[in-house]
Amino acid sequence: MGEVVNSIKDQIAKFEKRGLDLSCYDIAKIKEILLDIGYYRLGFYSYYFFDANSNKFHEGIKISDIINLYYLDIDLKFLLLKYINRIEINFRTKLIYYISMKYKDDSRWYVNPDFIDFEKVENFKANFYTKEFIDNNLTLSKHHQKYPKDDFAPCWKVFEYLTFGSILFLFGAIRDDSAKQIIADKYEVKTLGKFFKLIHAVKQTRNICAHSGVLFDYSLPQSVSSIPQISYNKGDRNSLDAILKVIGFFLQNISENRYNDYQKEIKDLFDKNLSDPTIAKIIREKVKYLD
Repeated sequence: MGEVVNSIKDQIAKFEKRGLDLSCYDIAKIKEILLDIGYYRLGFYSYYFFDANSNKFHEGIKISDIINLYYLDIDLKFLLLKYINRIEINFRTKLIYYISMKYKDDSRWYVNPDFIDFEKVENFKANFYTKEFIDNNLTLSKHHQKYPKDDFAPCWKVFEYLTFGSILFLFGAIRDDSAKQIIADKYEVKTLGKFFKLIHAVKQTRNICAHSGVLFDYSLPQSVSSIPQISYNKGDRNSLDAILKVIGFFLQNISENRYNDYQKEIKDLFDKNLSDPTIAKIIREKVKYLD
């Protein structure tokens, strides 16, 4: 029959059996938490405090420790989404403008096999530029009504509706590396391969933030690039702290004021949580943030 559904009462009993201190909240508040966040989702954060061998929580761990970690993660994701959105729009705008200027005789260069890898053009046509995609976006729908002979709308119309991942897919599909380097140069990254690692780290983080993933202990599967503009803590280039520095790098290139705002908000968020010794340990050991 597989796993069975546990009632709120059963969930609380499991916490107690595994040695979690619930005394900081009354039962009504614990029920509220479980019905708000969910027992299973809390598990994504409670594992850090849990010994799988003994099937017990570490001694002295309170349910409030798990909740505080959860809200640190939530607050950080909301904060980063705001600034990653700025990076995404800036990158999209640069791609539309500079690549369109290079291929200015073809406003649909993104599906032209002369400029874009043929297989990726076919992939884009089949999986991205669908009838549903057109119908769901008013500007594109109006364009095809006005110009029924057009198989595709100009890139500046289409790209506004593509996801960050789709934009990067098309950017990577450009045949001419010198065209892609035009964009990398705008961010003062001299090596195209390094630029791809940096921008993909932003995209991966964006996906975690947007889809309710767990962020605090995220480690990049591939190290971000070492470039003169970024000083990584102790040379670490995989941790969340390294990602925060990459995001800061892009923001500083875009706007010094936004970069300063970002730095202050990040510091304020961590400073607020560093007063809690349990959470401070996670910030140091998992996020690897050093104030």
